[in-house]
Amino acid sequence: MTKIIIILLSILLVISIAVFSGCVEQRNATIVDDHSINISVPESTQELKKFSSASEIRKFLEDAADSPQVGDSGFERMTKGGAFETPPMDETMAEGTDAVRPPMPSSAPVAQEASEYSTTNIQVESVDEADFVKNDGKYIYVLVQNKLLIVDSYPPENATILSETTIPGTPRNMFVNGNQLVVFSEDRNEVLFYPEYDFIPRKRYARKTSTLIYDISDREKPVLASDYNLTGNYFQSRMIGNYVYFIVKDYVYHYNNFIDVPTIKHASEEILRPDVYYFDNPERNYVFHTIASINLEDGDIRAKSFMMGYSDKLYVSENNIYITYRKNLPYRYYQQERKDEFYKIVVPLLPSDAQNRINAIKETNVSPYEKWNRISSVLEETYNRMDEKEKGDLFNRIRDAVGEYEEKILQERDQTIIQKIKINKGEIAYTGRGEVPGMLLNQFSMDEHDGYFRVATTSQFWTRNKGSIQFNNVYVMDSNLKITGSIEKIAFDEQIYSTRFMGERLYMVTFKRIDPLFVIDLSDPANPEILGKLKIPGFSDYLHPYDKNHIIGIGKETGTNRWGDVSIKGVKLALFNVSDVEKPEQVDKYEIGEAGTDSEALRDHKAFLFDKNKNLLVIPIREVKEGNRYDRNFDQRVWQGAYVFNVTSSGFKLRGTVTHVDYYEEEYYYWNSLYAVRRALYMDDVLYTISARKILMNNLEDVSMVNSIDLPFEEYNYRKYR
Repeated sequence: MTKIIIILLSILLVISIAVFSGCVEQRNATIVDDHSINISVPESTQELKKFSSASEIRKFLEDAADSPQVGDSGFERMTKGGAFETPPMDETMAEGTDAVRPPMPSSAPVAQEASEYSTTNIQVESVDEADFVKNDGKYIYVLVQNKLLIVDSYPPENATILSETTIPGTPRNMFVNGNQLVVFSEDRNEVLFYPEYDFIPRKRYARKTSTLIYDISDREKPVLASDYNLTGNYFQSRMIGNYVYFIVKDYVYHYNNFIDVPTIKHASEEILRPDVYYFDNPERNYVFHTIASINLEDGDIRAKSFMMGYSDKLYVSENNIYITYRKNLPYRYYQQERKDEFYKIVVPLLPSDAQNRINAIKETNVSPYEKWNRISSVLEETYNRMDEKEKGDLFNRIRDAVGEYEEKILQERDQTIIQKIKINKGEIAYTGRGEVPGMLLNQFSMDEHDGYFRVATTSQFWTRNKGSIQFNNVYVMDSNLKITGSIEKIAFDEQIYSTRFMGERLYMVTFKRIDPLFVIDLSDPANPEILGKLKIPGFSDYLHPYDKNHIIGIGKETGTNRWGDVSIKGVKLALFNVSDVEKPEQVDKYEIGEAGTDSEALRDHKAFLFDKNKNLLVIPIREVKEGNRYDRNFDQRVWQGAYVFNVTSSGFKLRGTVTHVDYYEEEYYYWNSLYAVRRALYMDDVLYTISARKILMNNLEDVSMVNSIDLPFEEYNYRKYR
């Protein structure tokens, strides 16, 4: 008896550990006979607010640092430049977002030599995405280490490297716009600061992103026309017409009397401090998300900065940028949650006399420790009067009610915030926010169509009663990001592996043991519905439209091991026929390699080359070959190159493979060889595959070699990993 009472009291102590820790406002909740719960969460308004000065930002962060919700942001005084110099701090933020406009090179299109050529695989038509390889039908532009290489690539027989340009910092991606080339590069600045009450300056390194615009009218001699520097790390970018939009992220560093606000420099001269906006959503760490636009015709640069939580999911249409991040609730919510769980779930299930006594103790003005001691005594007396069956029944009812409550509040927490920012010819304007349950997988989890924004999410949380709970959802939102329709709790115990929105349909792959492909109708924004699904082994990490009735999927094949668990095999290409939406079918599949085989296209859609008119599909592959599993070198035997397919509505046929590595060379065995193919493109009837060390040119039909170019690469700091 005593042991049971001690165990139960221990459980209730865990539930109620925060019940009396401080005075916070209670939420309203109601208990009905079936224990359904109406939870009222203390919401932050998510209202957009604008800082008027750096001191206001500083005050906001100081207040946030006093809250247990936010981690210690540090209190140090810092200087930039000379050892003991502190630059003057503008207390008033710039009112406008326009900056000086340096002259820009002409963006007239270059003459095209190839009559047709491939471009970067993008998500949204007319919204270009930056990459480290670009081409314009005549020249191939490649970022290798810290160099920009321009290769005269057509005709292939005369291919040659025209120029090598050293890029400051670490170049990430680029755009080509006629005779202009835009490179995004990351670097760091040395910053000196003084720790609190210390007299010796210390160093820290602040990240910066350079946006370098080159005049490439003469491909043999690119000329740097403009150099913009923004504080923070490069996140993502898009190019729409002659406008480049890019986002830079920077953790908010706060040091006593200094706040490092976002700045934009041109040729080392500060030209703009963007307006800084924020939302009253509490965050453990605040991040400046600076959205900038550059008009490539006249050099006009505009920017706004939004201080929010860390974001890693972004969707861009021709008219809007959608930034998403996970929702945080005020710290008092987590304190109040435990109180509610005890008072509103546990206490109402106790005998009435115990309820009355506990509610009376709740209103007393004593210490939290004393209050819980008194409640514990009431619980002990109550349980001592019960027999074993009564106690067992009561404990079961409490566990069930607490489990239901826990599941509901966890779903309330599991939210993604979506911030919508309108873009139009360089203008950047915040338009509103929305939120949906669950979390997003990647940019393909979002889509804008006919004024509606559609998202697919996975909800995932853990409860004591049921353990891990996982399911998937689809939401349709109007232009104000208000939910108009939804399908929730799709495919329990599975998670989204890939999605593709195509007009009024969504194709979605979830996975746990097999691969269900769902066909979802979105034609009625108020009533989305599942039309059909197909269950097959394996899963697809990326879906690409072949035509309106066929979808290409690339992912992994799966099987069952000797213990009955799922085993992951090699890379799988699948072609799905969705003309009968109620009964989608897999028309064909092609498997590559053994377990461990991989493709960059599984994670980066820009590595996926497809052209329906040419019946062409090319993917980079790192293939684990069959071999003697008892050979100590078995794990290292990795073929690296590209698979070239002929693809029709009937299926796949291998045209051939291309590798930059000699089979007998040692490089063959390394996973991250410099000769691993990462991108492919075509010009007319020639296929170009690009690695860090080579550009290989092959006939598009029979994949016979035409020519090759060795690319310069400094190997002194390159380390091979087996």
